[in-house]
Amino acid sequence: MSTDSLRAYVDRLAAHGDLVQIDDPVSWNLEASALTMRLNEADGPIPLFRNADGAQLLGDPYRGSQCRPWDRIATGLGLSRELSRREYYEAVIDRLRNPVDPVTVDREDAPCKSVVETEEPDLLELPWPFIHAGDGGRYSNLHTMVAPDPDSEWVDWSYHRAMIHDSQSASVLLLAGEQTPNLYYYKYERREEPMPVAIVVGAEPAVQATSVMWIPTGRSEARYAGGLKGGPIELVECETNDLLVPASAELVIEGRIVPGARRDEGPFGDYFGYMHGPRRSMPALQVDAITHRPRPIIPYCVEGSGVGRTENTTSSMEAACVGPDATLGLRAAGYEVECCGPWQSTPRTVYTISTPTKSSERLHELANFIYTTWGMLHVDFFVFVDEDVDPLDQRAVLDALARHADPSEDFHQFGRENMPKVPLNIYQTPSEKGNIQTGTSKAKTAKAYIDATRDRSHASPEADHRALSRADAREILREAGVAVGESDPTRSNLSSTGDQT
Repeated sequence: MSTDSLRAYVDRLAAHGDLVQIDDPVSWNLEASALTMRLNEADGPIPLFRNADGAQLLGDPYRGSQCRPWDRIATGLGLSRELSRREYYEAVIDRLRNPVDPVTVDREDAPCKSVVETEEPDLLELPWPFIHAGDGGRYSNLHTMVAPDPDSEWVDWSYHRAMIHDSQSASVLLLAGEQTPNLYYYKYERREEPMPVAIVVGAEPAVQATSVMWIPTGRSEARYAGGLKGGPIELVECETNDLLVPASAELVIEGRIVPGARRDEGPFGDYFGYMHGPRRSMPALQVDAITHRPRPIIPYCVEGSGVGRTENTTSSMEAACVGPDATLGLRAAGYEVECCGPWQSTPRTVYTISTPTKSSERLHELANFIYTTWGMLHVDFFVFVDEDVDPLDQRAVLDALARHADPSEDFHQFGRENMPKVPLNIYQTPSEKGNIQTGTSKAKTAKAYIDATRDRSHASPEADHRALSRADAREILREAGVAVGESDPTRSNLSSTGDQT
């Protein structure tokens, strides 16, 4: 069974030997994140700091192992830790195909209502971590943000970090092109209306997993979280607005993102392994209430730790949550897709799609669907490989790139040069990072994709000649008594059938 709270997930980690509990006092000021980073680099257990200024800190709770980034998230969802990548993806896809409606519970039955602070709530009473030495402030960077569409019944669950400013305010990283930022910039702020939000910290695994997925606009993340869980998500009404939030959460911050108001945000050591800067203005959150469990557990992610070499929560969730969801979405759109997955350990930068599709026109159509339907603000480019290549196997993807991607024919720029770009990329200058009102970039770059599939329909006559030469060579070898493998036309796969002296 899927765990129904973060605490139940922590207990399950402990039962598997995946948790180290630290009872000595630990500081939120760099110390907790430094210890977490060391464990990330060593592929060690998940640290729970039980004595952090009256609360508890949980470092990178969903970080998977370097060989199996999905394994701890599988633990939280009640799936076997013995599943292969393909088995895990198909199990998650099966659950997403069967969403479950949430249920509403009374306040007295909601653990997140154990302590209710509506009179002068104080963010600074909680040990929000100072994660990197160059950060602009302390952050909540592993939570679920709940925000409603003012024109429909749709409520979006998303994942946007918040920098704590004082006891009752924070700045929220909202980049236009994503669902919740679009609600704010293009609806609430244009109407000069505050956007009610709730920041849910320490939600159960199915909720956290769903908040990072590419669920289409207008669809209920609560229902998909129920599908992942295998049962309904229990929701409870907020104290100061009409939003419903997961009842089993550790902590809920209720507030409003105020139209026209901005607060400084960043710099921040981000997912690509560098310090993102300069400091910029982002929408301001005014806090109205805080509710929480006794001694709440505050999870966080040490972004950028070991990029390309180690896992953290963000990279593991991209592989274990976004990958299966994106695979399902592309299949539902009518595309033949074996698997869609991130370039391992470098989240939100490069994705690989394995597909039996060989047509250049069809691959371009697929790229068009991805970039125009989902926006794909963070992802710079995709690599298309054959269906027998595992997108999570970096060696296999590099092999496909080296052997099958012709630089003169298979590297494609997609879209206009001024397509919106996330302003977090390290290669952008401060001026290119652009519009402080919407967070989009002015960099003149475009999305791209690489066709690294073999036997493409646009193969050159020279390639046909090489294939014919290989066929002739195989025939000669057969006549000489040598068995020749046929599974891969780019290999000889010779094996002796007898004494060939």
